[in-house]
Amino acid sequence: MVNLNKVFLAGNLTRDPEIRYSQAGKAVADLNLAINRRYKLASGEYKEDPCFVNVVVWERQAELAGEYLRKGSTILVEGSLRLDQWESNGEKRSRLRVVADRIQFLDRLKKADTGDVPEDRAKKNTAPPAADADNAAVPHDEKDDADNLPF
Repeated sequence: MVNLNKVFLAGNLTRDPEIRYSQAGKAVADLNLAINRRYKLASGEYKEDPCFVNVVVWERQAELAGEYLRKGSTILVEGSLRLDQWESNGEKRSRLRVVADRIQFLDRLKKADTGDVPEDRAKKNTAPPAADADNAAVPHDEKDDADNLPF
């Protein structure tokens, strides 16, 4: 029997990321993503239905999300579905959410607290934050990729 649990979502954050740390000291970010589905009614007018999805991001990617993302930021999420179940006041509760393996920032890189943007870094001659060994998604300009092609 084949099993596949993989999701790709692109949308906008409905609020700023919430960063916290586990007892082991690992960063965890809770992201709330809105994805709009646009379709045409029989009358010819268009309608949009939003779908709201909770996403959890771990470790370095969580730290980067807290540093660079804000309400309205556009991101691409690659991850898997996870069903959380618990009991509260004798009532069984559950929620389905996405655990991100990778997030990619689709907006221009902008440090939320300082207003630091790539053009400012070029003037200051400073490098952007480096990705860790887990290949955390760090936004970059596509122009940079053209210079690094092996052919």
